Amino acid sequence: MAAVAQSIRRSAIGLGLFAVITGGTIAVTQVATEERIREQAARAEAQALYEIIPESRHNNDLLRDTVQLPASERLAQPGPLNVWVARQNEQPIGMIMPVVAPDGYSGKIHLLVGVDMTGTILGVRVTSHKETPGLGDQIETRKSDWIKSFDGRSLGKPPHREWNVKKNGGEFDQFTGATITPRSVVKAVQKALIYFRENRQIIRERLNEEPSPRDKILNPEAIAGESSNTEHS
Repeated sequence: MAAVAQSIRRSAIGLGLFAVITGGTIAVTQVATEERIREQAARAEAQALYEIIPESRHNNDLLRDTVQLPASERLAQPGPLNVWVARQNEQPIGMIMPVVAPDGYSGKIHLLVGVDMTGTILGVRVTSHKETPGLGDQIETRKSDWIKSFDGRSLGKPPHREWNVKKNGGEFDQFTGATITPRSVVKAVQKALIYFRENRQIIRERLNEEPSPRDKILNPEAIAGESSNTEHS
């Protein structure tokens, strides 16, 4: 009996050590995998940022120059919004917002939307999604140029009602066999532009942009001064 008990104890200890080693190996592998995924996501994000606003258009460190903006349900982002700022000689020339299209065919679609300081789109890129391969994945630049159709667009260009896919009376192409995915992206990009318009003053202040002359508030003294300058010109 003693020999049997000792054998059982040895087996139990062996199994316990095996479980500990196996569990530790799995944990280490999982941590390493998660870290690798984060690194890949960070590289993809950095690449997308420089595709939206190339280095030739700014001379600051785009990856490190970030500003926090107010949270908004429009962008489907939890908490305050951290945006990347592109500057030329210290003056902001554009920013890139992280945006989520919550109603893709297979779930959330994560985007980066770049706009200049007038609210015109500089570029849009998809950073992650779970859309159907061969159909919805045409939102990726390696699959098609569809996402580049946003370049140069702004609120009013096209008109509000035309921020949709053509199947629904809009301006933008849908994909063969896939309407939900492109429609979701179009709506998310439009909401990003609306967010920019609604928060333009805060954005200007936090990005330290100097107001253009047409944006200055004219009080009586300013009007009198302008009249005086006109009379002496």
